[in-house]
Amino acid sequence: MTEVTTDRRDTADVPPPRRPHWFRRRVLWPARNMWRSLTSMRTALILLFLLALAAIPGALLPQRSLNEQKTLTYIADHGWVGETMDRLQLFDVFSSAWFTAIYVLLFVSLVGCLTPRMIEHFHNLRAKPVAAPRNLKRLPRHVTIEVDGEPEEIAERVSRNLRGWRRVISIRPSASSGATRSAGERSSAGSGVTRSAGERSSAGSGVTRSAGERSSAGSGVTRSAGDTGGGAAGQSVVEVSAEKGYLREFGNLVFHFALLALLVSIALGKLYGYEGTRSLVADGEQGLCNTSTAVYDSFRAGNLVDGTDLQPFCIRVDSFDATFLPNGQPDMYSSEVRYTEGTPSTDASTWPTARIRVNEPLRVAGDRVYVLGNGFAPTFTVTFPNGEQRTQTVPFVPDELQTMMSSGAIRFDTPAGLYPNPDERRNHQIAVEGLFAPTANFHGTLLTSASPEPNDPYVAIRIYEGDTGLDTGLPQNAYSLDQSLIDQGRLQQRAQVNLGQGDSHTLADGTVVRFDGYQRWVSMQVSHDPAQIWVLASSIVMLGGLLVSLLIRRRRIWVRLVPVTTSDSGEETKRRTVVEIAGLARTDQAGWGEGFDEQARRLVIDPDDPGAARAARRL
Repeated sequence: MTEVTTDRRDTADVPPPRRPHWFRRRVLWPARNMWRSLTSMRTALILLFLLALAAIPGALLPQRSLNEQKTLTYIADHGWVGETMDRLQLFDVFSSAWFTAIYVLLFVSLVGCLTPRMIEHFHNLRAKPVAAPRNLKRLPRHVTIEVDGEPEEIAERVSRNLRGWRRVISIRPSASSGATRSAGERSSAGSGVTRSAGERSSAGSGVTRSAGERSSAGSGVTRSAGDTGGGAAGQSVVEVSAEKGYLREFGNLVFHFALLALLVSIALGKLYGYEGTRSLVADGEQGLCNTSTAVYDSFRAGNLVDGTDLQPFCIRVDSFDATFLPNGQPDMYSSEVRYTEGTPSTDASTWPTARIRVNEPLRVAGDRVYVLGNGFAPTFTVTFPNGEQRTQTVPFVPDELQTMMSSGAIRFDTPAGLYPNPDERRNHQIAVEGLFAPTANFHGTLLTSASPEPNDPYVAIRIYEGDTGLDTGLPQNAYSLDQSLIDQGRLQQRAQVNLGQGDSHTLADGTVVRFDGYQRWVSMQVSHDPAQIWVLASSIVMLGGLLVSLLIRRRRIWVRLVPVTTSDSGEETKRRTVVEIAGLARTDQAGWGEGFDEQARRLVIDPDDPGAARAARRL
């Protein structure tokens, strides 16, 4: 009976694995997993799709930043549906919280995704050519030839012929590359090592030798008894590894770096940029000075802009000209302006002039001035019973862009001293609300416009008398009257008439309202983006890097040189080398062509020998 002894160590003494700290389990690990998910390319593509999807309402629905009046009209026409859409910020898509959240997540995802890729491409750019595979015959492009010379000599010749390639010459010891082994040993697959009598070469060498003389496959050279034909004892295998197309990795690196720079530039432009719009009558009198946000009808600033350090300049609009196609579509807009930088002089006639056209903004003081919109500003004169006159030119908003049929409102305060009682004075204010047609076209008494060209201007207006709300101090819509004042009876309609240019209408108390004509008005946008030059440069560099990465071919080639000893009919021994050449393309389409065999044979020829090329073609 055999006694079996065991180690009676008490396994209970081994402490169990320590549970990780709660902070790592509940904070660090979830945060790490969330970061990995956020910075994956899949997440970036999903967020990019969501961003494009979220931008659709901004293209289909009116936006406050572009046309506030049209937005308010749309909301009023659609009742609770419009109000719900307004609460969901569908009329302020590009400044909404949900659109900003998608954009920020996309930005973070792309930064986290591109940074490691840039590091990887940088390492690939500096990497040396990889070593030759064990079995070159498995590669899709492969050639085996036998030439005169030592492996080191042939390797140097191949290296010279691979001018422009990044190449490395390596020598493997004979123990692993083809040294002579004793009987019964086998050489490694595809190594081409020598064997003693009776041995066979391993699979993949393509040469089988016995004790007698055998010619090497395809060489046409016989070997004497005892010659191995696979490399003499103590010899080493020389390998040349070469790679071309590193500029492709440089293009990838430049593309990803430029894409990251583009994202950062856009973000900085949004943080430090601003946009302001102002409607100006093109009469050479109205203007704006970029000194305060209060001079603009609307002003949108970046999160890091407080409006106190605007670039000072002033601009006045002298004239505006619009040309239209026969179908009423606009052909070209052109505005003549005067501008000055810094502190303006009092004499505007000394200011330099410029022309602003479509896609041709005025660049002044680092800002860009665009013409966004245009329209007509009718001029009305009200003559009160005491003979005093008030004249105003107020922009009307185009309701139909095809015909420039426009609508708007004008408010006139009564002259001081006409009515001593403030309440009575307030009750005799005049308001005009109606339509302007550049080319009148009547259907009975209904006024429409036949063309956007101002060939026969007419207005269809309602004249009101009463409290217009000018004394309340509350903001009012510049293009329409307060309907609540009309509903309360504080503002009463006195007349409804159609007036041509120069026509007038007299109210019961002797007040005369005259339509004098019109002026053109333009909507000017002042845009400041300090990162615009970087956005342009990043876009150009990104496109260049993309073209380089797509057009440059990345190719690899390996040359393995194995020495063999041969003799010609027992005469003087010659040194020859078996050369295995294999190529691999790192791209599917733009790799090695069908002429690989010819290119490979040219690698072993001497570039200084004129007859070497003819000899290479016979190999």
